[in-house]
Amino acid sequence: MTATPDTAAALPTPQSLVQQLQDDLPQFKQIEWSERTSSTNANLLAKARTNEYQLARPWLVGAHLQEEGRGRAGRTWQNRAGANLMFSCAFDIFVPQLLLPALSPMAGIAACEALRGFLDAEQLNHLTMKWPNDILWKSAKLAGILVETTRAGTSRLSADHHVAIMGIGINLDDARALSRSLNRQVADWSEIAACCPDAAGTPIHALVSAVAQAWYDAINTLMRHGFESFPVRHAHLDALAGQHVNVLDNGRIINAGIACGINMHGQLMVRTPDGAVPITVGEVSVRT
Repeated sequence: MTATPDTAAALPTPQSLVQQLQDDLPQFKQIEWSERTSSTNANLLAKARTNEYQLARPWLVGAHLQEEGRGRAGRTWQNRAGANLMFSCAFDIFVPQLLLPALSPMAGIAACEALRGFLDAEQLNHLTMKWPNDILWKSAKLAGILVETTRAGTSRLSADHHVAIMGIGINLDDARALSRSLNRQVADWSEIAACCPDAAGTPIHALVSAVAQAWYDAINTLMRHGFESFPVRHAHLDALAGQHVNVLDNGRIINAGIACGINMHGQLMVRTPDGAVPITVGEVSVRT
């Protein structure tokens, strides 16, 4: 029988998880985990906008259950206590406002690379990223990421000082039920563990700390060197490369062509009969 992560009935207590994460992530100034909350992203946004906490980041907030969890485009994140791993991090970031949209694909690239670190070599290519930041296992959605930014309040040090909030929801279990309720393919970590010995038995705190550390490192890379290295990193993870895709806005096709990676601003490039078009927003679907 293949071992699975600390899912459902075996999630660690919030108190023990905080202790493990403090050991794993000494550079994080505040780490909190609770049984339930409304939304970890919303909690961190509200906290970042107050004057009470000045330059004490990065922060990490997680919960076994989010009652008002949010995904991209205002979607509700469906979750059940024990079946999903959900947390958010807040970082100080000093970049021009023009570069802020690149945080979304950057967060997906870093998280996907971190999760690949738990896989056997022959399974790596099954874990990919669909622009802007959905993480897929064998083309089914394993994790979703929401990136939001806000001004750094009265503690702002310069014109390019922002606080970036990055939240992730990883399916640990329940993929079959979610696939039926959402009418689309969903994956979970138990499926990965069933066919990947290196991923089996991965403790929850290791998944959290790997993603949080990857985000921390990626933000520091972005601030020091810009987005220059990320298009190449993305190419190794790209679920859309060479695929015929439609780009939709409110259900209406606004562009169609062949996906060909991302540019230096984190935009998806779609090759059309009129040339390569950069995509900043929109829902991307693979054409059948």
